[in-house]
Amino acid sequence: MTGTVTAVSSNGVYSFTKPNRDSIVLLAGLGVEGDVHAGVTVKHRSRVARDPTRPNLRQVHLIHEELFAEVGGEGFEVAPGDLGENITTRGIDLLGLPVGTLLRIGDDAVLEVTGLRNPCLQIDNFQDGLLKQVVGRDEAGNLVRKAGIMSIVKEGGAVRPGDAIRAEPPSGPHRPLDRV
Repeated sequence: MTGTVTAVSSNGVYSFTKPNRDSIVLLAGLGVEGDVHAGVTVKHRSRVARDPTRPNLRQVHLIHEELFAEVGGEGFEVAPGDLGENITTRGIDLLGLPVGTLLRIGDDAVLEVTGLRNPCLQIDNFQDGLLKQVVGRDEAGNLVRKAGIMSIVKEGGAVRPGDAIRAEPPSGPHRPLDRV
């Protein structure tokens, strides 16, 4: 499975949205250089409040650009970086990847997929009603989270718009993504 990076974003201060950049640098075991969520232990405020010693499984947030068109059809205007993601992608089914998938991006960077982003009420603060568009239920009544995936950095490197993404599923049984 392959795709393309369409945008990269980072922010050195806590803010819901992240400005787009020409490139970002991924640091092994840490996340995006200069990003407020980079670190070995949890950096998201709600997780720090619960247990600041937990490992950071949310170093890099990826969202599929196709989501923007989907919510656009419901009247919402969302652009890369608006939902706080670091990497916006196109052409790769992020939500369908199993836990442990390696994402090879550009020349050097390698991410390991850890799980789904658990959308929070801040999404409605960004645009009222948007949360219902990125969290829903399937035909069987199961909760569906569509606000992207989280990952850790296995190998560092620069990532730029236009970089290719290649997904390598792990060996063994498929473990569907769950919130992290």
